[in-house]
Amino acid sequence: MSEPIKHDASTIAGKFLGKPTVYHDTYQPSLLHAVPRSLNRELLGQDFQPTKLIGQDLLTLYEVSWLNQKGLPQVAIGNVILSMHTINLIESKSLKLYLNSLNQTHFTDIDAVQKTIERDLSDCAIGLVKVILLRLKDIKDVITDGLSGFCIDEQNIAINSYTVNPHYLCNITTQDIVKEQLISHLFKSNCLITRQPDWATVQISYYGPRMNYTALLHYLVSYRQHNEFHEQCAERIFYDILRYCKPHQLSVYLRYTRRGGIDINPWRSNTEFVPTTCRLARQ
Repeated sequence: MSEPIKHDASTIAGKFLGKPTVYHDTYQPSLLHAVPRSLNRELLGQDFQPTKLIGQDLLTLYEVSWLNQKGLPQVAIGNVILSMHTINLIESKSLKLYLNSLNQTHFTDIDAVQKTIERDLSDCAIGLVKVILLRLKDIKDVITDGLSGFCIDEQNIAINSYTVNPHYLCNITTQDIVKEQLISHLFKSNCLITRQPDWATVQISYYGPRMNYTALLHYLVSYRQHNEFHEQCAERIFYDILRYCKPHQLSVYLRYTRRGGIDINPWRSNTEFVPTTCRLARQ
């Protein structure tokens, strides 16, 4: 098997941007591109200690198809659980192209497809990746009413800055110690490679000094013109809130809308956390 390619963002951008995309429809695991998680974590600084955190990148693969032994097309939806402690994250466009390469490939059964994808993603990420393929008849009640928590979006405030600024979080806590969940549907960032918009609902669960909702919303909206991968945004938000607001316990969960037949839903926490895994209305 070919070794997955590892590059920094500029190299990956040169691979995809300004060039026609070649869609392979026979199995080709070398299409997967790995991005070292260390690239972004080094930018966050030495105080960011991922080994002390727990978290996962939850991916939903909506466009998985292959041929059975008789050539009849098969389809499934895939759920991927990728630990935040894998060496690499997997660039999403390369994942889409890899999945396309299964389209005209024959497999004995769905288990063989699942094991193949799980092995290839684990090799690319350099760490354990769990893949579960579900036939459409086995999927029921997948849409939820939303993530739990108080929505901070309905505020009559003026905003004129859309550049990430963690200083919005300076001095925004009170002496009251609370345990609460806050959500915002207004989050937008942009793909580090293509600059295409990425939309998400953010859930922040914390126990500690109460945060000011207006300042927190200013901070989240400041990502609107920021270029970074989904997983990196989750870690940056977690780190900024932890160092400026100093909660005793913190969990940050982003559920992004799908692009290219894939949605990516990263969460990071320093305490026990069970994420909602059913998709939201915009997914």
